[in-house]
Amino acid sequence: MHQKSGKNSVTPFTRDPQTNSGFTLLEILIAIFIFAILVTTIFGSYHSVFTGAEEINQGVKSYEMARNCLNRIIFDLESIHLSLPPQYAPPDFSDPPDPYRIVGDTNNVQNISFPKLRFTSTAHVSFGGKTESDIAEVVYYVQATDDDNFLLRRADNLYPYEEFEENSGDPILCENLKSLTFKYYDREGTEYDLWDSDAEDFGYATPAAIGIKLELTGGTGSLWFETMVTLPVYRKKKE
Repeated sequence: MHQKSGKNSVTPFTRDPQTNSGFTLLEILIAIFIFAILVTTIFGSYHSVFTGAEEINQGVKSYEMARNCLNRIIFDLESIHLSLPPQYAPPDFSDPPDPYRIVGDTNNVQNISFPKLRFTSTAHVSFGGKTESDIAEVVYYVQATDDDNFLLRRADNLYPYEEFEENSGDPILCENLKSLTFKYYDREGTEYDLWDSDAEDFGYATPAAIGIKLELTGGTGSLWFETMVTLPVYRKKKE
């Protein structure tokens, strides 16, 4: 009869190197692939959010710029100064033009036709940016920029009104301009693309109202702004 030992015998366990439970190469590659998909999705979402925010910000800036531009034009036109009968008489062939005439014509800028508007107004802006009541010649005209964009400038000159010349120092009313339209309306509401208050074709009259339409670049598309200004005074057609 065998005698049992007082201590339990324990068989030592030896780990087989072949059964090590570490990650295989295939598992690592799958993990990298999944991580790459997650990173692409997350950064793609951020890019979409940032792109959308940038477009919204550009739209807000364009809206503010267009509002300020149209407010300036409205204020200038509502402060318009005209020569009225009996002080005004249609000019003879050799007479100088009426200094307070309204002329709306076109100007070719890089093979694109843009309007140009000339009139006189008591809304003169001094060098300090202060609006004064002196009678100024105001001219709105479009210029091209070095990056093939367009901007609207406002010339403001006091009497004597010399022959108009474009000046890079004239204040900019609007940038990123795509199109600009001025429409002129007589007392009967007839619409004209051009106007000359010194011309017999218009009966030496001034328009009763002027419509303005702006198209600006805004994000991925265009932004349109439109208004109509009824002039506080106008000269009737000569019968």
